[in-house]
Amino acid sequence: MAAPEIPKKQKAVIYDQPGTISTKVVELDVPEPGMGEVLINLTHSGVCHSDFGVMTNSWSILPFPTQPGQVGGHEGVGRVVKLGPGTERSGVKVGDRVGVKWVSSACGNCLPCQAGSDGLCFDQKISGYYTPGTFQQYVLGPANYVTPIPDNLPSDEAAPMLCAGVTVHAALKRSRARPGDWIVISGAGGGLGHLAVQLASRGMGLRVIGVDHGSKAELVKASGAEHFVDVTQFPTDDKGAAISAHVKSLAGGLGAHAVVVCTASNAAYAQSVQFLRFNGTVVCVGIPEGDPQPIATAFPGNILFQHYTITGSAVGNRTDAIETMDFAARGIIKSHFRTEKMEALTSVFEQMRKGELQGRVVLDLS
Repeated sequence: MAAPEIPKKQKAVIYDQPGTISTKVVELDVPEPGMGEVLINLTHSGVCHSDFGVMTNSWSILPFPTQPGQVGGHEGVGRVVKLGPGTERSGVKVGDRVGVKWVSSACGNCLPCQAGSDGLCFDQKISGYYTPGTFQQYVLGPANYVTPIPDNLPSDEAAPMLCAGVTVHAALKRSRARPGDWIVISGAGGGLGHLAVQLASRGMGLRVIGVDHGSKAELVKASGAEHFVDVTQFPTDDKGAAISAHVKSLAGGLGAHAVVVCTASNAAYAQSVQFLRFNGTVVCVGIPEGDPQPIATAFPGNILFQHYTITGSAVGNRTDAIETMDFAARGIIKSHFRTEKMEALTSVFEQMRKGELQGRVVLDLS
């Protein structure tokens, strides 16, 4: 395929006032690919709650505050338009459709990388945080780390899979749940949650109980949940006793084999352990904002005598990403999303702050 003409300038969205909900469309130089890199002409980028956390500096786990002018985003899909030096044996060609994930680069050599834990790489780069992200028309990516996009998967559908899809796929693996087991997806109507429900029920044969705000019941049920639990219908001053009793009754009276917490809510984490049966596992996915709070119900005695496991799952690795794309290409998982232009990003983040979004938003970068 002949190399397309590459402009000198491009449109991008920056965080112009980090610490607040504010973005600005600007014009930036199109970068040149360096050693081992490819230049990608992005057509779509998903918008993730992680972008919100980076923009507002609301994640205490991040070591440095976000700087003004940061290009956000980490769910980008586009075509390779230029190869940098040293990419001849990468297998990536001009014209290939590829994706850029939250971890935009991993060294492949450190102990976490060797163990398949790309997200823990000692020398990783995060897309949209101290590395230019995917809210722009052109972005650089390592030829050996970009994710191939299947031919029959549209770019707008592929974008949310690069973070939300990969993340829940890895989390469900870590849950140790087996076909026929009960699993609770907390935050089941959110961007991550509705994909977790689909993959758990349709791809893994799990019996799903979705927990979320009542306004998201229809989406959660349509995604494959066997039961839906509306958190607003239970008291908030009983330390989760009523809602946990209800969830356990739905799961055969004993409770769930696993709980995947896809929401950033501290209250959801506090309830999560109470949903479990013996030998159960809680997988922590959503990152609460502000001051970190402990899982209030994770008492050592309960963990010890019920053999509970509490584990984290930040992101998936390269294999998880390829497997997720295959699930999406086969129609097993499909993101519920709407498409917006770059200029709408601030309003999208406002809706995210209010908890009004159902599913995902994908930016059309044209």
